Amino acid sequence: MGGTEFFTAMPVSEALAGFRPTRRTGTELVSRDEALGRVPASPVTSGTALPGFARSTVDGYAVRAADTYGAGESLPAYFDVPGSVRMGTRAGIAVRRGIAVQVPTGAAIPEGADAVVMVEHTQRTMPAAVEVTRPVAVGEGIVRADEDVSAGAELATEGRPLRAHDLGMLAAAGVSEVRVREKPLVGILATGDEVVPPETVDTEPGQVRDATTSALSALVTEAGGEPAPRGIVPDDVEVLSKSLAAAVRTCDVVVVSAGSSVGARDETTAAVAALGEPGVYCHGLAIKPGKPTLLAECGTVPIIGLPGNPLSALVVFRVVGVPILRTVGGITEPPARPTVTATLSRAVASAAGRLDIVQVRLRDGMATPLFGASALLSLLTGADGYIVIGEAATGLDANTTVSVTLY
Repeated sequence: MGGTEFFTAMPVSEALAGFRPTRRTGTELVSRDEALGRVPASPVTSGTALPGFARSTVDGYAVRAADTYGAGESLPAYFDVPGSVRMGTRAGIAVRRGIAVQVPTGAAIPEGADAVVMVEHTQRTMPAAVEVTRPVAVGEGIVRADEDVSAGAELATEGRPLRAHDLGMLAAAGVSEVRVREKPLVGILATGDEVVPPETVDTEPGQVRDATTSALSALVTEAGGEPAPRGIVPDDVEVLSKSLAAAVRTCDVVVVSAGSSVGARDETTAAVAALGEPGVYCHGLAIKPGKPTLLAECGTVPIIGLPGNPLSALVVFRVVGVPILRTVGGITEPPARPTVTATLSRAVASAAGRLDIVQVRLRDGMATPLFGASALLSLLTGADGYIVIGEAATGLDANTTVSVTLY
């Protein structure tokens, strides 16, 4: 390649739409209490209606609604109160004309009652009688037996990671186990003769500690995967080829951070291409930072070749790698990323046809862009989030309202 970088950069939107690995992880049965963030392999349905019985939504008196029509402050309706309903028990008293039964919030509705009058609209005149000072409609103050969930209804959607309130619904329905997708095992290879383990106390001039593997492992975990670091591989195409082949045999996704030099990236591309069909999908994305990104497949295993600079690698993996990982893990409804609206403090240049990811710091509603070399990891640690300048834009003016994706 003569030391000059020759590759055609594919638009990110085209790459995400076209690179669709068919690999999906297997399934396993996990307990409900271990299912937070896991991905149901099929819809989870309820075997029963919820709450399962008609219950009161207020503290008050269960009545027949028709008996309260016309009631008011000046002309209340009078009811005998033969008793009350205890929480957690069946209502042992039936409601008939002129009868009211005292019920607390959540208690079962007595037979014959079709509404509950709030205690605030009643006056207890005698121990066994009550005045009702406003009418109620049929169904008022009551939750039907199947109003929350009907029998056979879907409790959790296939492909959407389970949230805390989903687990609450499963518990309410008596679901104790869920069949979920196994977490994708993600092999992570760092490459480069200059890269040394982060535990290295004294580095030699020219050496750098491996920051990328730790950060990528965390991103993999956040995205629902299981990181499997494979160590540091030297800039040797034979060793790299063997390391990649070993990772492909055991992992669901393979991520390799290539060396920063053009030659090192060429070796990575050649090693990936030699792994087998269908091979390299693209080498080069129209994104800044992160142009020299590689996407490939070996059999059904997707391989993501990232730039050597940690900042570029992490930005690209968040934008491109995470969606691929989620697809392999069976996620069809990914969680929404938290965003806030802010005002851009200064103009930001961009190039048409390229997706720009700009790190920003947020203060008092202002988004201040952070600029620097792609080797500076401090740009990420100092950022509160990032903005995306679309492929059709040529930059953003100062005071533009922007959407900031938060870290």
